Amino acid sequence: MKLNRKNILLFLAVLGPGIITANVDNDAGGITTYSVAGAQFGYTLLWTLIPITVALVVVQEMVARMGVVTGKGLADLIRERFGVKITFYLMISLLLADLGNTVAEFAGWASSLEIFGVSKYIAVPIGAFLVWWLVLKGTYKFVEKIFLFSCTIFATYIISAFMAGPPWGQVLTQTVKPTFDMKPSYLMMLIGVVGTTIAPWMQFYLQSAVVEKGVKVEQYKASRWDVIVGCFMTDIVAFFIIVACGATLFTHGIKINDAADAAKALEPLAGKYASVLFAIGLANASLFAASILPLATAYYVCEGMGWESGINHDFTSAPQFMWLYTALIAIGALIILIPDAPLVAIMLISQVVNGVMLPFVLIFMLLLINNKALMGEHVNSKVYNVISWATVIVMVVLTLALVVTSVT
Repeated sequence: MKLNRKNILLFLAVLGPGIITANVDNDAGGITTYSVAGAQFGYTLLWTLIPITVALVVVQEMVARMGVVTGKGLADLIRERFGVKITFYLMISLLLADLGNTVAEFAGWASSLEIFGVSKYIAVPIGAFLVWWLVLKGTYKFVEKIFLFSCTIFATYIISAFMAGPPWGQVLTQTVKPTFDMKPSYLMMLIGVVGTTIAPWMQFYLQSAVVEKGVKVEQYKASRWDVIVGCFMTDIVAFFIIVACGATLFTHGIKINDAADAAKALEPLAGKYASVLFAIGLANASLFAASILPLATAYYVCEGMGWESGINHDFTSAPQFMWLYTALIAIGALIILIPDAPLVAIMLISQVVNGVMLPFVLIFMLLLINNKALMGEHVNSKVYNVISWATVIVMVVLTLALVVTSVT
């Protein structure tokens, strides 16, 4: 796409779904996963972000293309092509995983606010009400503007990484030099990094958002750039989170359980401002994702069941959509308020579940995107199919390797 006034205006017109979906990927669970990866393994997992970014661009572009060409959400297409029974079991599995993800978002929100002296019993109810009210009362265009603004706050992690003063030569070397370990802890972290970067819910939300925004086929090239820019943004942020924690926590042998621990531990190692910026980034990411994840879940469950869905609806025109969104927020928030709830375990396990579920979602996507009766001339190229099927195979192999090494 040539860089001229017409194309810039076209890009701005379709801007939103790709950038928002990718940036929500850096949620509380994602930031925790990247923080623990940096603290536990230093820079050794940085190389994975290169193939992950390529795979993310391909996967996200496919669902955006399906949304533009068909005008339907991913769950809607799965139900039409593979039947209600298969769709039902897939929706139930994803619903349970996303409930864990929603709990993780409120855990991140509570942890980040506690750093600033705010009790979770105050922070969580207020946060839950804000995200519920935003979608209940807002239109798609209004909500999208709020989400796009939230994306800019992720720059705090980039600043924190530079304040940590990492050895950039070593960082760059390990970014391009693959290393691998068959230990269960390494394999679980690797699956978690992939699972949190290319999460199943993202594919459903992005396609639904493209459809609700009303992107047309003639706007497809601009929409494609929205997706590509978003994918690079999210993985650049992930890169700097790992670097920040690798340069400080890993170097000093400090163990952490979640992103809030990372924010606190950064203060004596990288300075107060680095710690505060990390905490602000976590608070923003948690509340941002606490809005999107239940929304994504409500989208795909309602589409899969053939019910009305969308932010522009209300309790009267789309009761199942609104009640499911409300229930996910309420349950997610209430679990956080349970004393001694295993929040860290929920956060990390939810990311691994994402990684395990991803191959199944990708297989459905590939069968749909290569259906000429559905997509016409917009079916996948050979290169896209090779990358997509490779991603499926790699995730299956990693999952099996984790199971085998864990029981032997």
